[in-house]
Amino acid sequence: MEKDVLTLGADDTLDLLDDMMRLAHVRHIPIVSGGALVGIVSQRDLFRAAISSVLQLRNSVEREWLAKIPIREIMTTSTLTIDPDASIHEAVDVMVGKRIGCLPVVASGRLVGLLSESDCLRYLAHLLGLAEVKATLPEMPGD
Repeated sequence: MEKDVLTLGADDTLDLLDDMMRLAHVRHIPIVSGGALVGIVSQRDLFRAAISSVLQLRNSVEREWLAKIPIREIMTTSTLTIDPDASIHEAVDVMVGKRIGCLPVVASGRLVGLLSESDCLRYLAHLLGLAEVKATLPEMPGD
């Protein structure tokens, strides 16, 4: 889970969202108000909002268009969340079952982190590494 989460507000505009996603190399940004989660925007949401792919607009025209649209127009407000005490197994089950790429971690109504597919893959890699090390250890004799 990433604890230092990049967030934006619902009144921020899509050009800022696009810049932040590109600069931070993230695919999801939680939208907060006073520390409380009010929505989430994915890279896919931003792609749907950008009309340049349909109209073949120049980058400058696309940016002008995005600067006019507040995030609230495209954010998902019925955001699934998970408790900080939930297991990684529970989180992965929700992400796979709902076909989502991240889960905001919320405690007492406040955003405390974000669990992404990348976090889950890093954890899997760690477990696989442990399994490989365990496989090289000699068996302990029985009692």
